[in-house]
Amino acid sequence: MVESEVTMLAEEGRFLGHRIKGHIEETHISWVILSKGNVFKIKKPVKLSFLDFSTLAKRKRYCIRELSLNQRFSPIYLDVLPVQKDGEKWTIGQGSGSIVEYVVRMKRMISARRMDKLLQTKKVSSNDILLLAKVVSSFHSGSEVIMAPFLLAKAKSMFNDIRSIIRVANDHLGDEYSEIIKKSIKWSNTFLSKHADRIRERIALGFKRDVHGDLHSGNIFLYKQPILYDCIEFNDSYRRMDVINEVAFFCMDLEAYREGRLARLFQREYQRHFDCFQNNADRRLFTYYKCYRANVRAKVHALSIGQAHDAENSQLHINALRTYLRLMRRYMK
Repeated sequence: MVESEVTMLAEEGRFLGHRIKGHIEETHISWVILSKGNVFKIKKPVKLSFLDFSTLAKRKRYCIRELSLNQRFSPIYLDVLPVQKDGEKWTIGQGSGSIVEYVVRMKRMISARRMDKLLQTKKVSSNDILLLAKVVSSFHSGSEVIMAPFLLAKAKSMFNDIRSIIRVANDHLGDEYSEIIKKSIKWSNTFLSKHADRIRERIALGFKRDVHGDLHSGNIFLYKQPILYDCIEFNDSYRRMDVINEVAFFCMDLEAYREGRLARLFQREYQRHFDCFQNNADRRLFTYYKCYRANVRAKVHALSIGQAHDAENSQLHINALRTYLRLMRRYMK
């Protein structure tokens, strides 16, 4: 499908005999139609270095993969349905015509309960964090153990890819910030060489698991029982990691919102349910992983500056880039 067809589906398409009448939200790899009670997620027909949605068969396979992976921990994932077109008629689910696409159907949640929006208005409580830590630790403790080896050169290369945004940081933020990037590369190389044995020991101990892969506040709804969603389905290696790497991502996200107290509370409560921080070396690894996750977020926003539709949106990405580079500098200390 192309964007104009997704718009027609959202406006004119039918599900269970009723007009969908949905609002469309877009990411760089998907379209999401938000209707009254359902969410329909459509994968874009794209092929990138880290994913391949280029054919209908592949998109169907990854829809099924997304459903099964998210159903490990989320009650909102319902099914995978075909999109059919018959002349000018569009149908999700049972209908006539040829199948032109597949969607993942989810139960629609209240947007105002999404955690990133609540963080922006300082409405996330300590009790929310305690409940969330229990949910995440329970999911992690029951996740599949992965015994894939640690490759030092690959780990260094993944962190050092931040070199690609040095010019962007310098152009928009100045020398101070491009120097943070240069120093972080040297720091990471040294750290990984020094701690490679402990990383391998933790794999042998079963702490590398098939987890969420993208656990940040934008992928969490805070209800009485917190709901996680939208794990990474398109690349297994992005989802299979040390559990403290995933915890580090979430805690870094909280610290980006200036919620260090909540980050510390989450880490302590998670550890109480799933004892995975065994010594000081593990705590140093935790800080390293926070720096790596800030690195990744910095790259995302740096690349988004040039893709922004207007000056206001561009400035939001510049501000975010500054935030994550400052976090990196703090973690390196």
